[in-house]
Amino acid sequence: MKKAFTYLAVIIVLFAIGIYTVKNVNLNRELQVGDRIDSLNGVYVYYNGGVSHSGERNTAADGYNIGITYQCVEFVKRYYYEYYDHKMPDSYGNAKDFFDSKLADGAWNEKRDLLQFTNPSSEIPQQGDLLIYTPTLWNRYGHVAIVSFVGADHIEIIQQNPGPFASSRERYPLKKDGEKWLIENERVLGWLRMKSKVMLDEQS
Repeated sequence: MKKAFTYLAVIIVLFAIGIYTVKNVNLNRELQVGDRIDSLNGVYVYYNGGVSHSGERNTAADGYNIGITYQCVEFVKRYYYEYYDHKMPDSYGNAKDFFDSKLADGAWNEKRDLLQFTNPSSEIPQQGDLLIYTPTLWNRYGHVAIVSFVGADHIEIIQQNPGPFASSRERYPLKKDGEKWLIENERVLGWLRMKSKVMLDEQS
């Protein structure tokens, strides 16, 4: 009985070490943390290695908190800051915190100063929207990406920190479900959008 307990303890420790290594260590020897791997409208995506690897805090010249390099949040906030000149009133929080589950579809998310849409939504996703994902067993912080393209039946996203061997781009099916638009990915909570983009659409 004591031997069995010892073996079990060893297995648990080895499993924990394996998980830590996968999440924190750069296993992809073809890339180094900080390498440029993609870009959207001139804003770069940087390689982060293991998904739990955290670098230094990236702070803008005006003191705005952009995020921890090179996590997913750091890229989307840097993109919104550089491309849209947008600063979130609440500049802190994990990816999952970007989505307020208490808000109705199309409501104003005050902490992010963005409109929030649920998945599914009466509003179709647009290029530049922030896509928010649920946490998982292996990632309790959630994930956030940017919609880089919207097609007739799919969307493409661009992301930072998907993992050492994962792509910075992914595609998900998009379909009209009754009166609502559904991104067919069970982890997608919804998307956030600049109000100015909505106003421009209404004027066009």
